[in-house]
Amino acid sequence: MDVVLLGTLFFAFTQSESWLPTTWGFDTTMKIILHFFIVFFAFSLVLRFLAIGYRRRKHLPFDKKDNVTVGLNNIFVLFIFVYVLISLVSLFGVRVGEMLTSLSIGAAAIAILLKDFVADIISGILISFSNEIQIDDQVKIGTIRGRIIDINISKTALVNEEDDIVFLPNSKVFTSETINYSKRPIKKTVIEFEVHTGEFESIEEMENHLIDLMHAYEKDIAPESYLLQVVAIHKDFLSLRFQYQLNDYDRVLERKIKQKTERLIVKYTFKKVAGQPLNPS
Repeated sequence: MDVVLLGTLFFAFTQSESWLPTTWGFDTTMKIILHFFIVFFAFSLVLRFLAIGYRRRKHLPFDKKDNVTVGLNNIFVLFIFVYVLISLVSLFGVRVGEMLTSLSIGAAAIAILLKDFVADIISGILISFSNEIQIDDQVKIGTIRGRIIDINISKTALVNEEDDIVFLPNSKVFTSETINYSKRPIKKTVIEFEVHTGEFESIEEMENHLIDLMHAYEKDIAPESYLLQVVAIHKDFLSLRFQYQLNDYDRVLERKIKQKTERLIVKYTFKKVAGQPLNPS
């Protein structure tokens, strides 16, 4: 259908001299409009064929998107945005070349005003075609952790651990320190906490009790992956890191086990302070 429409527009454009009235510059206006739609549909078809070929090569379903398909869409939006500006300028009878040479001061001012927006667009395109972060990756960008769900022309969207959708400017994503948990071959879960030095006898004793407390999830966790590490030693307390590895990575399962593990750690700590017997219940 789009090919037929493109052919019809191209034919109408080439024959415009014979059917367009010249009154009040109507022919010039219609030529600019026809030319815009020809470029629009032509560029859209090219990118669509590229996307179809890519999806078939990668066996990607048509309702599924990844970085490349998002990047192609962002390029299309950017191209059309620029061409709309060019077409609007042409409608007022201004030649684009002359406009660019005569707007040195104005162009500099516009560039300053739009620098953040342009930086977001360029960053979004670079992110889309990179392998550093991809859609569905679990990442930590700055202080925000979540799953990437979209990379559009100016924003990157992710779902955080509270199921809130967070939108970050692409330039911030591009320049921020980023941890991609999906890229590491071992899917570790890490929990950091602090305990008073009088609340336990030894690191080994605390580690063994934490492992006992997590017996309900032993089928989901690799048995040799438990590790309790000392991160920092302070005057009255220790900063500790407890980690384990899931047998099969699952975001919902990871969050569920981590939440219950954190509560077990708090429960363990309070029992130690109160002098109550420790048990895995």
